[in-house]
Amino acid sequence: MRFDITSRSSFGKARAGIVYTAHGSFETPVFMPVGTHASVKAICPRDLESIGVGIVLANAYHLYLRPGHDLVKRMGGIHRFMAWPHPVLTDSGGFQVYSLADLREISEDGVAFRSHLDGSLHFIGPKESMEIQRDLGADIAMTFDECVPYPSEYDYVSRSVELTARWAERCRDFWNGSEQSLFGIVQGGMYADLREKSAADMVSLVFDGYAIGGLSVGEDMATRLDMIETTKKCLSEDKPVYLMGVGSPEDLIEASLRGVDMFDCVMPTRNARNGMLFTSKGKLSIKNLHFRDDPRPPDDECECYTCANFSRAYLRHLFLSREILAYQLNTLHNISYYMKLMSGIRNAIRQNTLDKFIEKFYERQTLLKEEFS
Repeated sequence: MRFDITSRSSFGKARAGIVYTAHGSFETPVFMPVGTHASVKAICPRDLESIGVGIVLANAYHLYLRPGHDLVKRMGGIHRFMAWPHPVLTDSGGFQVYSLADLREISEDGVAFRSHLDGSLHFIGPKESMEIQRDLGADIAMTFDECVPYPSEYDYVSRSVELTARWAERCRDFWNGSEQSLFGIVQGGMYADLREKSAADMVSLVFDGYAIGGLSVGEDMATRLDMIETTKKCLSEDKPVYLMGVGSPEDLIEASLRGVDMFDCVMPTRNARNGMLFTSKGKLSIKNLHFRDDPRPPDDECECYTCANFSRAYLRHLFLSREILAYQLNTLHNISYYMKLMSGIRNAIRQNTLDKFIEKFYERQTLLKEEFS
């Protein structure tokens, strides 16, 4: 993997760049749609390509449980298995294990846990996580880490940071010689000194890139931004920085401003399936009675297939009728919105107009509400 920084903004720490991988390149800052089970829910790879998606995320934990990483390997790897010839990043499974708090036991060697599918007992540690991701064949893999809950006591988070560093070193040692890239994950909860220590640990191990983990777990926006700034200043300037699982439009703008290069989040796809659409004028709940006979598209400034062909009234009808097409069209629109937002951020960085772009974004976020006030 190679990362070239092509532009820097004079406003904040934002930068635009290009990441090159064995399966092609993608521009940064970038948003990666989440394809947990080797599928971005309700949308096919062809449509992802058509709206400019450059990289997707898949999850090692879920693919290990079903259908099995060994099967994916026999099928030719993750790219062939899901018919996606472009870059893929796999999450190591640490966050998913964290979410199984009542079903797992953490030790120095890794985590023993019970499957959320059938209750069967499993174990994943640094070596196992690397083996799973190697077999999946992702372009970018993540080290195995412990994501602590929020809030957590300082002493517990401190011990967790030490454990995450030891796991990261084992991941790196096992990974040496692999053609895939490996990112180290910074943890540390909401404690600035522990974030700095974890970042220093990861930089000392020399990874291809670095991820900021353990955020968007219940903290407020101000705390989240403070932890991003604290972490980012400690990381290698010439490596890509990935903010894991954080992804409202506001998050993407604020974190890009602070120098983050990569993002993922289930928000655009999950919200689409719940009838909430992102637009240039704010959020739109398509099930709202206001839209029962509204002939306009969801967003008259969007050029996606959904907005070019369908009315709010029709989308509301589909959603209330629980038609599968509702989820498909809503998802296509929401991911298109995210792609347009990231493209706008990149262009603003290149043109050194990021301050004006951000100001306009926030000014327009209440326009939709004003239509009905």
